[in-house]
Amino acid sequence: MVLLFVCGLLFLLYAILVLYYWHSWKALPEYAPAVNHFTAKVSVIIPARNEEKHIGRLLKALQKQTYPEELVEVIVVDDHSTDRTAEIVRSFEKVKLISLNSDVINSYKKKAIETGIAAAQGDWIVTTDADCVPAENWLSTLFDFAEENKPVFIAAPVVMNHDSSVLQLFQAMDFMVLQAITGAVVSRKQLTMCNGANIAYEKKVFHEVNGFAGIDQIASGDDMLLMHKIWKRYPERVLYLKAKEAIIATEPQPTWRSFFNQRIRWAGKAGKYEDKRFTPVLLLVYLFNVSFVALFTAGFLHDQYWMYMAGLWVLKTLVELPLFTAAARFFDKISTLKWFFFFQPLHIVYTVLSGLLGQIGSYEWKGRRVK
Repeated sequence: MVLLFVCGLLFLLYAILVLYYWHSWKALPEYAPAVNHFTAKVSVIIPARNEEKHIGRLLKALQKQTYPEELVEVIVVDDHSTDRTAEIVRSFEKVKLISLNSDVINSYKKKAIETGIAAAQGDWIVTTDADCVPAENWLSTLFDFAEENKPVFIAAPVVMNHDSSVLQLFQAMDFMVLQAITGAVVSRKQLTMCNGANIAYEKKVFHEVNGFAGIDQIASGDDMLLMHKIWKRYPERVLYLKAKEAIIATEPQPTWRSFFNQRIRWAGKAGKYEDKRFTPVLLLVYLFNVSFVALFTAGFLHDQYWMYMAGLWVLKTLVELPLFTAAARFFDKISTLKWFFFFQPLHIVYTVLSGLLGQIGSYEWKGRRVK
């Protein structure tokens, strides 16, 4: 009975949290660009390592942006690629290519972005990933929003492409919910969350907070950890842009192994957050998912616990469904709704494993073993 009480309490707290996210996401209005008068000089910085399959597609998309061409520079920082990445970048005349030369470090991506910023001429830094593709009004929407709202840091939405495979569907659905939660907590000024595939910040503010100093030994966190440093100085000017025209599309991980390595990498920075508001949230989510493992294990002693676990599975689905549906509508992924109930066990297992391994182990990323 103690186990059931604990599981019930965790579910109640989890339900309150998820419903709060749903309400906050729904309350955040979609932004409609209205200014159409651009003055900001923008540097788009793209760290790239072995991205020959994707980098050309991104650079072509950037050529089609409706933002004034004379106000944009594109900088690709090649992170020791061993494929044709640099060769492809050189075929784009107006793109600046910088080759990263550095000793063995733990965060090559931060170093790449820092190197790009040092060479940037723009007043604003926009970062994205080499496997991403923006809509043609991406930069125009970002800087309409910036002109109207005067932020110093903008977090913007990212959607994941997918085919019909379980691996890609699951990634896209999970990622979509994370994006909705990001919009919810940033708009409420509850947490500093973002994704480095679609963020923008003033270059002078990057220097004001001393860039990545103090977080440069952490393998990931070029986005959220930097965002928190900026938020501490400008808590009212770190904003989320909810606009379909601002969405960046990114690629899923190609294998289960690379997917788990990605999520272990994300989980690995949890203990590094200076924003301690994350701690109770992450702990609650983790313990709630562990409660399924506890009920499953207890079922080998008394099989009624498996019935309780099945009931909790249904309740988890029901309480998450409004948030998932709202996110799916915004990202035009409503067709994925039919898989939501069936992917719950997979979501539980991956949450427990990646959360655990992210704190105690190392992982492989971009061909490197990272602690």
